[in-house]
Amino acid sequence: MKLWSGHLFFFIIAFSSVSSSRVLELSDKFIDLSGDGMWFVKFYAPWCAHCRRLEPIWAHVAQSLYNTAIKVAKVDCTRFPTVATHYKVRAYPTIMFIKGSLQHEYTGEREKDDMVKYATRMAQPAVQRVTHADSIGYLKESHNIFFGYVGKTEGLLWEMFALHAEKYQPHTWFYVMSKDVIKNEIDRPHNDTAVFVYKEDGVYFFDACEDLLRDQEALNTTLDKWINTERFGFFPKITRANINHFMDINKYIVIAIVSENKLGEITQTERDFKDMIESIIRKKKSELHENFQFGWMGTPDLANSIAMSDLTVPHLLVLNSTTSHHHIPDDDPVLMTPEAVVWFLEQIYTQQAPAYGGDYWLIRLYRAFFEARTTLGSMWRGNPVLTALVFGLPLGFLSLICYSVFCSDILDSDEDEEIESHEKKD
Repeated sequence: MKLWSGHLFFFIIAFSSVSSSRVLELSDKFIDLSGDGMWFVKFYAPWCAHCRRLEPIWAHVAQSLYNTAIKVAKVDCTRFPTVATHYKVRAYPTIMFIKGSLQHEYTGEREKDDMVKYATRMAQPAVQRVTHADSIGYLKESHNIFFGYVGKTEGLLWEMFALHAEKYQPHTWFYVMSKDVIKNEIDRPHNDTAVFVYKEDGVYFFDACEDLLRDQEALNTTLDKWINTERFGFFPKITRANINHFMDINKYIVIAIVSENKLGEITQTERDFKDMIESIIRKKKSELHENFQFGWMGTPDLANSIAMSDLTVPHLLVLNSTTSHHHIPDDDPVLMTPEAVVWFLEQIYTQQAPAYGGDYWLIRLYRAFFEARTTLGSMWRGNPVLTALVFGLPLGFLSLICYSVFCSDILDSDEDEEIESHEKKD
């Protein structure tokens, strides 16, 4: 009882700085107390500009999760470096969900809704049981995508499903149910046990043949690949935060590139182009989804970095996630029809379309040069005086050093030659 009172006193002192904000301020004592409850923690440094931009969003996250069992907190790692060392924080801000021995770093979008959904999902068991048929309708309304297991919770398929549910819990939802629960909402599987994904009003079953169910290693690999591929929607937004996840699915990634303003708005021309690309995968799911993942980008800078050129918007970029090659249509993307886009994709799949880029060391070197040039250009356009000072002063000092080193040798040489000439005259 005395120990609990001491802990309570610590929390009162540590969180006393929180006034209107629901965010809890932690100290290095958190290391000993982190196993109590569920924590959604931001590790930050006061001097970090990204941390300051995240501050109001983090306050909204705390407000949204205030009436849940999840404690939203933050740690100033400059004041408590032992906390940063304990949790292996290598960059600021780092956001981590902690539940007992579970420690998972959040790598998604730094938007309130995304972070709230993530924390809510991580607070639940990896696989949740559905016992009422009415719950299926609720799941369809609340989730665009979720995975389900039908049948008895035994056997190799169930073990692999539970294993991958823990692995992919940060990204999507997993449920277990009986055939009776889904009989009026989802097509009943042919086998007694089955795995399916509900994705945007459609249900797709995992093909688990008898031979696969007898081979644990093959089932593990195949199910992992299937879940990793199907956890994305048919036309998601691709950003810097999630593009590496798309690179793991071993498909061609078809990207419609537009330019959003600060309010998330795009021009009508860009909207028409984006809708046209989306309509292709909606109408031809069965033909294209196996080999192509469609999506869109609202930031041309990311697409320019991939293509290593300045693309106009709207534009179409197809990225080979296996080889890192990319494809760009020769025609103006704005003038392309859906039929022309499909034909272009067929040319890519049969390897008849020109491919650019790759993952060679020379390409990586040029990409680094392109990104450095782009960054420098953005800095110059934003603040030319500051850019000149940042890069001009070091270059000026380097020039002086080089001049003093090389010119000293020249002066010494001249003096030696002059002394030698006098000796000859004498």
